[in-house]
Amino acid sequence: MSALPPFLIFFLGALFMAVARKETRGPILALVPVLGLANLVLMPKGATVTASVVGHELTLFQADEMSFLFLVLFHVAAFIGGLFSMHVDRPGQHAASLLYAGSAIGAVAAGDLISLFLFWEVMAVSSAFLVWGRGTDRSWRAGNRYIGWQIVSGLLLLGGIAWFQSATGEITLSAVADAVKAQGMSAPGAWLILLGIGTKACFPFLHTWLVDAYPEATPTGAVWLSSFTTKAAVYCLARMFPGQHELVIIGAIMAGFPIFFAVIENDMRRVLGYSMINQIGFMLVGIGIGTDLAVNGAVAHAFNDVLFKGLLFMTMGSVLQQTGKIHASDLGGLAKTMPWTARFCLVGAASISAFPLFSGFVSKSMIMAACLDPEVHLTWVWFILLFAAAGVFHHAGIKIPFFAFYGHDSKIPATDPPKNQLFAMGLAATLCVVIGTFPGATLYKLLPFPNSYNPYDVTHVLTQLQLLFFSALAFTWLQRSGLYPPELHSTNLDSDWILRRPALRAWRRSAAAGSLALASAKRFAVGRLKGIDYYMRNNAGPYGVMTKTWPTGVMMVWVAAMLIGYLLLYYVQDVG
Repeated sequence: MSALPPFLIFFLGALFMAVARKETRGPILALVPVLGLANLVLMPKGATVTASVVGHELTLFQADEMSFLFLVLFHVAAFIGGLFSMHVDRPGQHAASLLYAGSAIGAVAAGDLISLFLFWEVMAVSSAFLVWGRGTDRSWRAGNRYIGWQIVSGLLLLGGIAWFQSATGEITLSAVADAVKAQGMSAPGAWLILLGIGTKACFPFLHTWLVDAYPEATPTGAVWLSSFTTKAAVYCLARMFPGQHELVIIGAIMAGFPIFFAVIENDMRRVLGYSMINQIGFMLVGIGIGTDLAVNGAVAHAFNDVLFKGLLFMTMGSVLQQTGKIHASDLGGLAKTMPWTARFCLVGAASISAFPLFSGFVSKSMIMAACLDPEVHLTWVWFILLFAAAGVFHHAGIKIPFFAFYGHDSKIPATDPPKNQLFAMGLAATLCVVIGTFPGATLYKLLPFPNSYNPYDVTHVLTQLQLLFFSALAFTWLQRSGLYPPELHSTNLDSDWILRRPALRAWRRSAAAGSLALASAKRFAVGRLKGIDYYMRNNAGPYGVMTKTWPTGVMMVWVAAMLIGYLLLYYVQDVG
């Protein structure tokens, strides 16, 4: 077992899932991550798996301080996602989920760009089935747009890989990191690689696929989607682009702008989508700063985000599953009928809001402390992140539990979801509390760089509590004064307005013009073909000049004439 790369166990599990009997599918879904994690722990330190393909030495698996944290995270996320999905009898969805998780594990363990690209594409295709699997017209269209964005990401990454390999002859991730460190973003193919990864990391204007597709996924599929794609991208950025100031600027923008969309959004899972982009912004700021504390904070926050964001997606998926509704304007008062789901939602809300003793506090504060490092001088970024942290509490920490569970009573009949889903939510909630309470004994031991940071000093705790208090006060005032944006059934277009409005109109006009041109070309071609057919029928058809039947006597005359002609030619040649 210790010789198997972990992703292979997931791929084999997906294969078995596709042919397994109904009663064995649930155990397979839960057992595969357990076996994968056990295999990972048993592997010798520094183990690698390589393969030689068409002259290239590919490193299919390598585990070091950076990748090991994400490998552990993805196994834990797959186990929780499997528990949450066990009651659903859809083997195709389960197989796609295992294939998706396995490809994400392969991506963070890949040591070269070619292996990364292959896992990158498997991750894109397999995850799309979790969106299509809901079986609605909206999910079908959203899944098509989703796979289109993933193809763009892959093409950009492939272009950057080809450029870098042709210029340097190297294909390892460490070679890219060294080139970027030495030459900055002028390194060969660096911008294409960054944009390819950035598409999956939801860079501004490249982010709309997430808030478009994740809310349309199945209730269980959205939990898997929230765990892998964006975090694999964060890992790649931390691996190849640490210390690049461009990421600080991009991350600061990402931390800020989603707040405004989340506040006016009615679909709860779209609110969580914008919240995810906001949290990734914090991670990118840490990676862009590049110090040991900042990168530790970024990867620690990625770890925590999978847990508390997955928990929130599980609670909202349970609400959708049990009530058939997911819009804030339709929900309310569900704490009476779904009490355990409401409690777990509060734990997720407290964690993402960075309450002390919850997981978000021990990682988010690392990034903000790194901004105030005298050698970094990023006080302006600290203020942006402070505003973003207040906004997170406003829309994810308060809005989601308030409108779903504690607002006006919608009188929707519902019950808590099945026990396997409650157990999955309980496990994630427990991890959020344990990590937040004992970070030094849990999460901090997995960080890639030595860490002596203490989140529980008086300054950090008081600052965060004041921030949370005034954010809650602002929400209460806006709600009671009637200034809070009303929850309406509508589609709030983001930067995808460009694609959905003017670009769509331009495409339809171009398609109409193209249709006219094709129709004209078709009429011309049909006319020419008819002319050719008429000519052939008149000359080479059954009754044409060249093929019609001639009388026997006439043919005898022509044969005699040809014979006489031949004899005359022979005679003339002989006389000459």
